[in-house]
Amino acid sequence: MEVNLSDFMTLGLLIGLELVLGIDNILLISIVTGRLKSNEQEKARKLALFLALMFRLLLVMGAASLVKMTEPVFGQFSYKNLILLSGGAFLLFKAVKEIHHTVESPLAETQGAGSKKISFVSAIVQLVLIDMVFSIDSVITAVGLTEHLWVIITAVVLSFLVVLAFATTVANFVNQNPALKILALSFLVTIGVTLFLEGMGKEVEKGYIYLPMGFALVVELLQMRFDSNRRKTGGV
Repeated sequence: MEVNLSDFMTLGLLIGLELVLGIDNILLISIVTGRLKSNEQEKARKLALFLALMFRLLLVMGAASLVKMTEPVFGQFSYKNLILLSGGAFLLFKAVKEIHHTVESPLAETQGAGSKKISFVSAIVQLVLIDMVFSIDSVITAVGLTEHLWVIITAVVLSFLVVLAFATTVANFVNQNPALKILALSFLVTIGVTLFLEGMGKEVEKGYIYLPMGFALVVELLQMRFDSNRRKTGGV
């Protein structure tokens, strides 16, 4: 197998793509597992990520048949379109519902009082279903960028290790800061709209989506830092 510089450049690009989608997954994981009992949350996060990795690797192995999912099967819609439409709609529903719960039940969010719990199985099912949507989108994109399976598999595994290393830290940080949680949910609304538009066959430039999201996150982190420093110095 001949390996050249372009393969490594493609590998770097795919790792970046997988990490961006991995951040989306962490946000979703932090929100869904936040509804579990405290002794189940860590187990659910790791199991959901492991199942997501297995699913993506299976998709890569079946890459040849996966490409056929872009062929129309219902009018102008392909299986990929239908999956993106349903996934985008689910993500919109889930994010808006969580925003409503967070805003209307601030005591439950900050103290855990009256917070509605879900079952362990329900959490895993929700996380795996939505990751299928992200996985199909990313793997089809990866197959379009390179024919070398080792490049795709390496990108998937490396990005998974990075996401696994920071999943618990990010999840706890998001759940402990309600303002940041609402921002994360707003990101998921944006991603849900993007997936829905792509399911309708509209091309969405990802840079126009993720750059403003990154800027908003930096601004929120700076605001949180400012509030923390003000409290330390005795400010109101």
